[in-house]
Amino acid sequence: MADEGLHVARQIFVNLPVKDLKRSVDFFTALGFSFNLQFTDENATCMIIGENFYAMLLVEPYFKSFTHKEIADTSKANEALVALAVDDREAVDALVAKARAAGGAVPRPPQDLGFMYSHGFEDPDGHIWEVFHMSEMPPA
Repeated sequence: MADEGLHVARQIFVNLPVKDLKRSVDFFTALGFSFNLQFTDENATCMIIGENFYAMLLVEPYFKSFTHKEIADTSKANEALVALAVDDREAVDALVAKARAAGGAVPRPPQDLGFMYSHGFEDPDGHIWEVFHMSEMPPA
C-alpha cells in the first residue's frame, strides 16, 4: 500500500530557536524536564518531553543554519504552539504554576471545555506551550 509509511514515525523532535541556551535549560529544569547530554553542547540541547518526544533547543545562529527563513519574532508572531497532554487537570495547573514561578509568562486564563481543560505559558523566548488534559483522547 502506498500510505503504509504515513504513521510509522517513532520519535518527534521539535526544534526551537533560543537566545540564551543556559537560561532556557534553567527554565525547563525548574519545570521538571531533563536533558540528554549526548545531544548537548554550546549550540543545542535535547530536552526530554516524554518517551520518544523531544525538543531541540538551538541557539539562534545555529538554528539559522537549518533554514533559509527568518526566525519569527515571538513578541509579534507565533511560529508554533507546542501542546503537551498530561494526566489530569491538576497536572495542567501544576506545570503552568512552575512555569510562572520560573519566570514564564501566562498569557491567558485556563479554558474548561468540559471534555478538555487547558492552560499555557510562554517560555523565556516567547514560545507558547499549551498544557491540556482531555477526558477522552482521540483514537490513534
